[in-house]
Amino acid sequence: MSKLEIRIFGDPVLRQRAHEVEDFDGRLATLAGNMFDTMRAAEGVGLAANQVGVLKRLFTWELEREADDGTVEAMGSAVVNPVLLDSSEDIQDGDEGCLSFPGLFYPVDRPLRVEVGYQDLGGDDHTVQLEGFLARIWLHEMDHLNGILFIDHLAKHDKVEALKRMREYRTEQGIEDARIKPGGLLLGRSSDRQL
Repeated sequence: MSKLEIRIFGDPVLRQRAHEVEDFDGRLATLAGNMFDTMRAAEGVGLAANQVGVLKRLFTWELEREADDGTVEAMGSAVVNPVLLDSSEDIQDGDEGCLSFPGLFYPVDRPLRVEVGYQDLGGDDHTVQLEGFLARIWLHEMDHLNGILFIDHLAKHDKVEALKRMREYRTEQGIEDARIKPGGLLLGRSSDRQL
């Protein structure tokens, strides 16, 4: 497996809607594996394919949790073609960050509980009920797949500050003008497939 480049805010691919996954093959599994490696290296808990420049409805997530015997184990998965089926009226508030916004954390309100339908890497259908932080992770990543960023949920003053901080970050890091950077790759959309 290998580490991929995480696209930083300002890159147009982050505002594009990802396409449904139709081919459940080795290429999809390789992409998911590379996304896990990238997410872990960046110390993230979730990563959407858009964030690595691939316009496919796929995200990975992983959390560590303490088991009943006191050992720490990782739980997570690759999620393909997720669909929000239901969400609670109860809201949770909490700080949220994003690997495409290095170092930024702001308060974001999300539903406390959700029900999501999705497919795994083999194309099998699943439904899951999530609550709390897990619901937050999945909703954040599902937003990415629709070109929605966590700053879109911020209060106006927080959004203004976040945009200013990201302009400063891009300048400090010498990140080129994203308007001329190519968009995302469309895996499985043509005979000249690329990753």
